[in-house]
Amino acid sequence: MTRTADRSRDNHEPVVDSVLSAVRVVLYEPQDPVNIAATIRAMKNMGCRNLYLVRSVEYDPWRLEGIAHDTGDIIERIRNCETIEEALEGCVRVAGFTARRRAAKRDLTTPRAASGELLEFARSGGVALLFGREDKGLPNEILDRAHVVVTIPTTGHASLNLAQAVLISLYELHLSAADATRTLAPPRKDAPPATADEYEQLFADTERALYAVDFFKTRFHEHIMRTVRTLFYRSAPDSRELALLRAIFIEVIRTIDRITKGKAGGLPQ
Repeated sequence: MTRTADRSRDNHEPVVDSVLSAVRVVLYEPQDPVNIAATIRAMKNMGCRNLYLVRSVEYDPWRLEGIAHDTGDIIERIRNCETIEEALEGCVRVAGFTARRRAAKRDLTTPRAASGELLEFARSGGVALLFGREDKGLPNEILDRAHVVVTIPTTGHASLNLAQAVLISLYELHLSAADATRTLAPPRKDAPPATADEYEQLFADTERALYAVDFFKTRFHEHIMRTVRTLFYRSAPDSRELALLRAIFIEVIRTIDRITKGKAGGLPQ
């Protein structure tokens, strides 16, 4: 089996007036072409057309359509990515799905509870539903990219097939959208929502500032940064507000640098 290069580009794609056209499914390191095909079938059922694969197993597009009939329109749009950054580029909200409890404290929600929020963000930009490997799920460093962490309520046996999890999440979005042809409304705010890239820049500046003031000296660095992520994701600043937060942390670093070099403009005594 061979994995083909992307067979369509954004400037050749038809415009679909649906709030669900802003939703993408992102599979991180999928291991089984059958699960990819079943995911495509679920997407077709629920009106979602955009599939992004990060470091995927090799697959044959013809075989995918043999498993998921009449889904060639989705298969030809598959985007194959080497990095999670590429898969989440331009997204203003990312929902990461996990069945496992993690050591770090995270805010958890359900697909039904998250669907309304995700659709609101979808009116302003791309929204990603992020799923992990069949055997291990999403590693912590990838789940860190999720603005909201979603678990699907089950019995004590929490393991779900990858495509089943995708279907449940898209079903809730489909119901919340009322139909798959509703036109996109204008943005809710004067400033657009912050993108995934802008969030990562904010976290990098925050981490540098906290290092500059020795905040991590007696604290567990990794858990602190995960809590910082949770706080900012929960507040959902728009791009202008996020830029202000970045400016604050950057100025902290610059002020400490001036003090260290003995220049004027340091902190008042």
